[in-house]
Amino acid sequence: MIDFARVQKELQECSRDVEASGIKVAPKSDNLGRLTGTIPGPVGTPYEGGTFQIDITLPDGYPFEPPKMQFATKVWHPNISSQSGAICLDILKDQWSPALTLKTALLSVQALLSTPEPGDPQDAVVAQQYLRDYQTFVGTARYWTETFAKTSSLGVEEKVQKLVEMGFPEALARSALESVGGDENLALEKLCSG
Repeated sequence: MIDFARVQKELQECSRDVEASGIKVAPKSDNLGRLTGTIPGPVGTPYEGGTFQIDITLPDGYPFEPPKMQFATKVWHPNISSQSGAICLDILKDQWSPALTLKTALLSVQALLSTPEPGDPQDAVVAQQYLRDYQTFVGTARYWTETFAKTSSLGVEEKVQKLVEMGFPEALARSALESVGGDENLALEKLCSG
């Protein structure tokens, strides 16, 4: 059984220092077993300036079992699947400890963005590019960050209007945008996937 009291405590802890860390965790709905984490791209990396959403599912054994995390925002990185967003990180597998929290796990994911491990890849194609043609890797990673991880400077109304012009009902467009924190691309993906 998930320790919901602990999860609520962790959520409060995260919201207390969100200004300093930039890391947020929020429930997807009223079910505390499904959460959305948000991490800023680390400075000095191709991910700088991006805001990355991570889907978090807590197993029944949490905190004795690791949370299941995967990127909802598309990212070009050797240890993250460019297709599914799956993350290759030891603390999300066999190195998990109940002493760790959702915030420390997200900090570790953020650190992984800074220090890829191409020798233990989740995405072999990206890892090969990283090892053989680093400049192209950096350019692609930066392009993906610009395309998928930057919330445009458009206001909410303009984003809703753009989605309505694409043929989506206004109420649906608005709720899709709200559910993904205003990210136009994620909202469009959500609307298209039904």
